[in-house]
Amino acid sequence: MGAQNGKDLLVKVDLTGDGQFETIAGLRATRISFNAESVDVTSLESQGGWRELLGGAGVKSAAIFGSGVFRDAGTDERARQIFFDGETPDFQVIIPDFGTVEGAFQIAAIEYAGSHNGEATYEMSMASAGALTFTAA
Repeated sequence: MGAQNGKDLLVKVDLTGDGQFETIAGLRATRISFNAESVDVTSLESQGGWRELLGGAGVKSAAIFGSGVFRDAGTDERARQIFFDGETPDFQVIIPDFGTVEGAFQIAAIEYAGSHNGEATYEMSMASAGALTFTAA
């Protein structure tokens, strides 16, 4: 996989629950992270005193972070509604030349900011709220 444009990493939301995803308006920077907690099963009998982990155990999670310019588009309105209603709709993250991650996420935080001589901006973080699927590109 060669170098990719950062703008091609897209975060999309299912606006109506019908499986039609739309890119969240105004995003200029996006990031997705994955985590798998480990379960330590080390004991006095562990060979050489080395830590042992239980394979396949632990909680898996993902987080999406995005920031951009406030546009007051339909996706901005939907994001606000998702946050205030505590919904967990499906999101898609398209990672160029890698694949697509899809599943339920909860918007954990939205922050709005602006300066006197600049544009209004926002930052959003989302936490996985169920099993995710990955489809290779």
